[in-house]
Amino acid sequence: MNKREFIKNVTVASLGAVGLGAIPPISTAGERSHSIMPSRAERRKKYFPNVPLVTHEGETVRFYDDLIKDKTVLINFMYARCADICPGMTANLKLVQKELGERMGRDIFMYSITLEPEHDTSAALKAYAELFRVRPGWKFLTGKKSDIELLRRQLGFTFSDPVLDRDKTQHIGVVKYGIEPLKRWGTCPALGNPKYIAEYIYWMEPGGLKPKQSEMMG
Repeated sequence: MNKREFIKNVTVASLGAVGLGAIPPISTAGERSHSIMPSRAERRKKYFPNVPLVTHEGETVRFYDDLIKDKTVLINFMYARCADICPGMTANLKLVQKELGERMGRDIFMYSITLEPEHDTSAALKAYAELFRVRPGWKFLTGKKSDIELLRRQLGFTFSDPVLDRDKTQHIGVVKYGIEPLKRWGTCPALGNPKYIAEYIYWMEPGGLKPKQSEMMG
């Protein structure tokens, strides 16, 4: 079984476990043809808009240069006033952060990007992060609405139905994870088993060991 088949299988298993129902497919850089490998400059321009964002700590950063380049990352979209899936996703990702242990903030980073930048200022996101007592290595990000919309579309967090896609209360509850310098990317449910989400990342690493199927499905 190759990595793509494994990720597909465990994602389906996680979906069944948390009862999320069907999640629309998300386009990722890792699913594109490897016959023509883009240069870093091309990859940066095509896949990762280098837009300015502001962290919950008040720091201005560039999406590609400061957050993605040469890093292993997990990315999701949320907003602080969301009373539906967002609190559950944040709480579950906090468990993922725990699973990743000391590597968080050292060579693995997590980013939660607001879908409501008009409300979610840096201060609002800081209060949200403090509410969930997130640890270092996880940044909540805001910015210009047009830049965030560009990121959402370029990263593939979209529905094919335009009416559904415009409704932020129906946003896709997944995490995009990847190793940027290796051009390896995938997605999984944000409410999936935290241990499994960590395993997805570890297996994509050079020399990563495939988890036992019985353990992943148990």
